[in-house]
Amino acid sequence: MRRLFIKDEDIKDGIVRIYGDDAHHIKDVLRLKIGTDLVVSNGVKQYNASILSIESTSVLLKIVDELHQVVESSINVTLFQGLPKSDKMDLIVQKCTEIGIKKIVPVETEYSIIKIKEKSIGNKINRWNKISQEASKQSGRLIVPEVLEPISFNIAVNYIHEFDLCVMPYERETNVRLKDVLKENNGAKNICIFIGPEGGFSPSEVTMATKNGAVTVTLGPRILRTETAGIVAGSIILYELGDLG
Repeated sequence: MRRLFIKDEDIKDGIVRIYGDDAHHIKDVLRLKIGTDLVVSNGVKQYNASILSIESTSVLLKIVDELHQVVESSINVTLFQGLPKSDKMDLIVQKCTEIGIKKIVPVETEYSIIKIKEKSIGNKINRWNKISQEASKQSGRLIVPEVLEPISFNIAVNYIHEFDLCVMPYERETNVRLKDVLKENNGAKNICIFIGPEGGFSPSEVTMATKNGAVTVTLGPRILRTETAGIVAGSIILYELGDLG
């Protein structure tokens, strides 16, 4: 069933008013009719709703009942993703949203080709958040994971202490497996992942991260691309500690 994300102020007396791009999509792209059923979410609750009327600039929905299905994991996973080149970040945002990542932070690292100061970075952030929203609709998420403004690696490592556990997949780590670290920290609820860009992290970045509390881990005997590593690491965490599988 089609899903929309709304704000609390969009709901009044059991009626939801849809504006902007979503209203245009309902009216002019999907050409939905009065009586069509939808699911709406305000990030806290989700409801079954039905199209009540279609107006020139908005669409009115009537809330039918509240859905009580649990769709969000109790494990909060944040991905600190080294900025990759080309459009690889699009795939990372889409798939990490689908599996249940809660927040994505682009990070400029020593080996990043894309830089924070590029003029196009603002447009990229807007696109990534739109991708997150569409992926949330498709996968039935209760929330839309936010893609934050890019930060430097030096700033990113200062956030490590805010998490119960921080893991850094690293190709030179061959002994410490991610699933073993998770078993040792099975009470962790707030976890972050550091993923390097093409070329990985520099030795000095790994040292800086571990000094701040990150644990270097291996994801297995094969070296993964940057656009694959975060998805795999997030999936392992949510399988071992969360609701995947």
